Amino acid sequence: MTSKFYGGALIILVALGAFVSVPLLNAQPSPAGNVMDAIVEAKQAVDHGKQGHAEALVTHAQKSLNFAERGGKSSHLKEAITHLTEAIEHGKAGHADVATEHADTALTHLTEVKF
Repeated sequence: MTSKFYGGALIILVALGAFVSVPLLNAQPSPAGNVMDAIVEAKQAVDHGKQGHAEALVTHAQKSLNFAERGGKSSHLKEAITHLTEAIEHGKAGHADVATEHADTALTHLTEVKF
């Protein structure tokens, strides 16, 4: 009787483990999803830069860069990453105007990425 109980409990635990872990494995963002997230963050970086908020620009440009780096391989992504890096450097130096130009150029390249 006891072994049937433990056997049944083991089956239930394995089933629950599979039920919980399968959605987690499938929840990984796709390269296209990462590029879309990079676009959202780059837009926010540009908006803050136009308002002269260099610190907020840097925050959003860094988030955009993180997403862009996971977006796959593309010449547009490579250019976007270069410009986001420049935007971050200039934003940290307090040059919101130059940082905004780089963030805007990065945004243009991000929107040109094709999948």
